[in-house]
Amino acid sequence: MRRSAQAPYAPPSVKGAALRRAPWGSISREEIIQAAAGIVEAGGYEDMSIRNPAAQLGVSPMALYRHIRDKDDLLNEVVDILLAQVWRPRADEHDWQTWIIEAAANLRRFLVTQPAGLHVYLRHPVVSPAAEERMDAMLGVLRRAGLDEGTARSAYGALHTYTIGFAALEASRAGWVPDDGDVNSLAKQLAAYTTAGQFMDGLRYLLAGISRQVQTGRPPRR
Repeated sequence: MRRSAQAPYAPPSVKGAALRRAPWGSISREEIIQAAAGIVEAGGYEDMSIRNPAAQLGVSPMALYRHIRDKDDLLNEVVDILLAQVWRPRADEHDWQTWIIEAAANLRRFLVTQPAGLHVYLRHPVVSPAAEERMDAMLGVLRRAGLDEGTARSAYGALHTYTIGFAALEASRAGWVPDDGDVNSLAKQLAAYTTAGQFMDGLRYLLAGISRQVQTGRPPRR
């Protein structure tokens, strides 16, 4: 995740990197991904290009294309590494609602605080190893709570899209500051709908509906 205590990311000197250039073929895809992950974690996502990890590894940018397709391919891998570190709830899976709440809250926090994660999640469906592991774990918890396969997948879809959508709106408004004269304005009231507390309120509404399906054993009407 972004570490605010660190200084802004500054890419290595290209001239200095050229002096310590690594031998041709001496880098791997894993090394490239780890270098890029360090750049993103240090807060350099917005300024990152293929040149940044190349300079850090002491190779030419073209050398990276032997291992990755493009910047988006690299970001997908970086986001998978970062997501794997933060998505798992600490709650007991048998307390299914608490576990689901924590899983959703972890993803929301990740997307709001990590611009690279939000960028990837808004561009395409994420089917990376960590994302699939998270989905399978959530589906397993929902099934064990009493939902059939179809209802569990529908519930997961509702939770997942709500979380991503909320995080996108919250992140996009993070820099908004109300005018001093608008203390009681409608805009300020609406701004309260994109807080962490409001996210939890909405999540509980969703879980209340899912809980009814668990109790009745009947799928929702379509």
